[in-house]
Amino acid sequence: MYDRDTVELLLLALDEGMGVTRAAREVGVSLDTARRWAAGMLPRSCAAAPRASGRIGVDEDRTTRGGARVKKIEIGALYEPPETGPLAQMTPDQIEKLLLRAVLDDLKGGGSHPLSTPMRSRCELGERLRRATGLPTSAITRFLEIPRSTWYYHRARAGRAARDDELRPLVEAAFEACGRRGYRPVWAQLRRAGVRVSEKVVRRLMREAGLSARRRRRRRWSSYAGEASPAPPNLPLREDGTHDFRAGRPNELWVTDITEMAHPSGAKVYLSPVIDCFDGRPVAWSRGLRPTSELADSSLESACGALSPGEAPAVHNDRGVHYRTASWIERCESHGLRRSMSRKGMSCDNARAEGFFGLLKQEFYYPRDWSGTTVGEFMDELDRWMEWFRSGRISQRLGWLTPDEHRLSLGYPV
Repeated sequence: MYDRDTVELLLLALDEGMGVTRAAREVGVSLDTARRWAAGMLPRSCAAAPRASGRIGVDEDRTTRGGARVKKIEIGALYEPPETGPLAQMTPDQIEKLLLRAVLDDLKGGGSHPLSTPMRSRCELGERLRRATGLPTSAITRFLEIPRSTWYYHRARAGRAARDDELRPLVEAAFEACGRRGYRPVWAQLRRAGVRVSEKVVRRLMREAGLSARRRRRRRWSSYAGEASPAPPNLPLREDGTHDFRAGRPNELWVTDITEMAHPSGAKVYLSPVIDCFDGRPVAWSRGLRPTSELADSSLESACGALSPGEAPAVHNDRGVHYRTASWIERCESHGLRRSMSRKGMSCDNARAEGFFGLLKQEFYYPRDWSGTTVGEFMDELDRWMEWFRSGRISQRLGWLTPDEHRLSLGYPV
């Protein structure tokens, strides 16, 4: 049993000059049924329809797909022509015919009535009809029986999809520019570039694109070799067992340590940085192929070369053998540095240095495939990343500024 709209759509197609075979295929009825309707043998409920107009006529009531009885609206109320524009001189019947013809063009042989399609597809069809005909939204929604709330809901989702398509390349570029970090630095990088977007949107787009800052952690190298000499006091350690790595000005408290990174060639690269606890800025660093005491001594000597007269920071480190040697102690004493050392087996005592190594490996080492580089190229890239950390890496703790920008904003030299 075919509904009235299906019969009406077939008659309209025939009136437009379409053949019976194609009209039957477009509307989705059998060829014999289409021929009977074309010959005037309409269903009993449609027997009073005027054949020439392409419409069956308007009953007072009709049954919807859900079985509810709905009052039929007069044609003049449904398709009232606008006061201005190309449709101003058309009659309501002509406007309805224009809509039905647009529906036939849009179906492209699909063989289904527009009211039998999902609501999302119906809203997409309605948007195309609105652009093609210039009719107001109210006429389109009444014609396709779309609730206004549903219409605007799907339009908003379509707008969000277009906005997401614009943001995806910007998010990917910001992800690379900020060092392949989490969604908050990516969001801050976009804000610095003048892109206004929510943190939640950035997080969702990064999740959809598979952009993640988390990487598999590897086994750490340890420099602990036993108690070679008495350890100095643990200056950042408080009486309650917590640590205070804060510094009120640059060159007040330094931390240092040595970390290991394996190269695909089988070699191992070791980095010994000196980190300023004031803003996390690397004061100096040395890298090499062996974790020797000369590696630690050279980074400390370079850091001391950046001190101004009268500055004598405290230097905190773990219980590695490098910080028990006579050369290390001599350099600390010659520059007036106060030595500080972690407790035995307590890596959290040097959390500030460990945190820096975590960022280094998460943002620089793990995300890249180093198989196509030599050891020398790897160390050069490491130097460039350390320099970029100073002048290019923004931090939320610093108000989304780089360490150099933060110092300059406070009047400190860099």
